Amino acid sequence: MALNPADKAFIRALPKTETHLHIEGCLPWELLRDLHPEEFSDPPHFWTDDFRYDSFEEFERILIEHAIRWFTTPDRYHEAAKVIFARHLEQNVRYVETSFHAGIIELLSVSGEEVLEAIRSAAPAGLEVRVFLGISRNAYTPLLGPILEDAVESWDNLSGIDLHGLESLPMGDWTPHLWSKAASNGRTLKAHAGEFGPAANVREAIEKLNVRRIQHGTRAFEDDSLVDLLKEVDATLDLCPISNLKLQVVPSMPEHPVRLFFDQGVRCTLSTDDTFSFGNTLTDEYEALAEYLAFTPAELSQIAKNGFEVADIDDDLRSQALIDIDQLVSAG
Repeated sequence: MALNPADKAFIRALPKTETHLHIEGCLPWELLRDLHPEEFSDPPHFWTDDFRYDSFEEFERILIEHAIRWFTTPDRYHEAAKVIFARHLEQNVRYVETSFHAGIIELLSVSGEEVLEAIRSAAPAGLEVRVFLGISRNAYTPLLGPILEDAVESWDNLSGIDLHGLESLPMGDWTPHLWSKAASNGRTLKAHAGEFGPAANVREAIEKLNVRRIQHGTRAFEDDSLVDLLKEVDATLDLCPISNLKLQVVPSMPEHPVRLFFDQGVRCTLSTDDTFSFGNTLTDEYEALAEYLAFTPAELSQIAKNGFEVADIDDDLRSQALIDIDQLVSAG
């Protein structure tokens, strides 16, 4: 059932956060089109509503094939980030947490700190941006390992780290050490878990890495005791329903467990993950919850509040966002 105009207007006006965003996965299509018009004149086929990726590997291959055509220098990261962040402002997003892939430091022989600052400096007035380093489960190479150690200890303005990559790979011994070191230096800890991997991976991230910000965690519903643990440790699931649908993590939007998590009191936020790969916006994500999972305006406002509650922002900014959300709900 299509949403009515009032619900659409409410979602557009709702102050929002984006807490699960891969900068390379959000490459604006027009930048690629302008760079190579002969190849990228038409919108990509994988944006259609009925498209589904066959596997994580197919998704990753398509994304990388396109992203490496653009993301070659820190300046290119800055240019892309400016477009991405401008779109956030258009959707009344006030706070963004985004990550860039640590592997590009080795792949492109670029400075990770320069990429970090290129992204941060693209933040417009009215949008708070925090940048994370995305670290794959097999990223601790002889070259990259020492850089990762230095990053969590001494990089200015690095907000945190996020475990990325294939969940089928085992967690290396270096990972708990690095996450502990990052925590001791005031970095926020995240981990992708429970997307393609089992619920046990979410528990592993909580118990071995002391993570409280789970990226996805979609399959946590398969273990009732894990759902209890999420609430006990006050963890947050940074969910991306359209991503889960297009990657066939869930068979359909009405079957997405966000409704189950929300009803059982697990804190959830809403994000887009990789807009280049899925052709989605944050507004689309909120509309999907309303249309397919019967989330009311009051429930959507709580999802939005959750993002501000975990955001790394001044208390005044947080309080103002929460007040604005309450006023919007009252006006409806």
